[in-house]
Amino acid sequence: MRNQRVALVTGANKGIGFEVSRELARMGFRVFLGARNVTAGRAAAEKLSKDGDVVFIEIDVADADRIRHAAEELADQTDHLDVLINNAGILLDEDKDALTITPEIFETTLRTNTLGPWLVAQAFAPLLRKSGEPRIVNVSSSGGQLDGGADGWAPGYCVSKTALNGVTVQLASALPKFAVNSVCPGWVRTEMGGENANRSVAEGAATIVWLATDAPHDLTGKFVKDRKVIPW
Repeated sequence: MRNQRVALVTGANKGIGFEVSRELARMGFRVFLGARNVTAGRAAAEKLSKDGDVVFIEIDVADADRIRHAAEELADQTDHLDVLINNAGILLDEDKDALTITPEIFETTLRTNTLGPWLVAQAFAPLLRKSGEPRIVNVSSSGGQLDGGADGWAPGYCVSKTALNGVTVQLASALPKFAVNSVCPGWVRTEMGGENANRSVAEGAATIVWLATDAPHDLTGKFVKDRKVIPW
């Protein structure tokens, strides 16, 4: 139905994306759960079906053709999109040292973590423009902050998140009727974050959900953590 809010969450078959999808579904959203792994994505959507209207959509944010195909598929299933959450991201084991990282590891990381969200935003902008209050949330990291300096951890990943914050600012400028923000979820106990992380998945998802739903719509082009704008 037209008055039902619609969201797309990429990389949502597990971790933070899965939890965000669950919470949005419970709030009455129709949620398109995006994943590149069809089996895992369908299983995740089925698991969340008890929480609300959750539909799997195949999307690989590292592949421009598959992004376009996903946008076409979504347009066949809904006439608008209210929220895009660019959550998909990678942290490669080989990403350990700024002096030894290979071009291949760096380029692979940038393609998924930086270029991917940019291309996804481009592809889904026509559907987002049909929303009364379109929102884009880019899931970033404090590892991408230039403020305070780097500590040498996962340099390719960190640079990709710095660049994602830059993409966020550019999209906010290009889309003045949108709320476009990046968010640091904190160190979260996921497959990527590890079991020693100090935040639960629900805590990591909280500000993402807030930016997708209740944050002021004139808050845009910012980097946010725990509902507060932080420097990047």
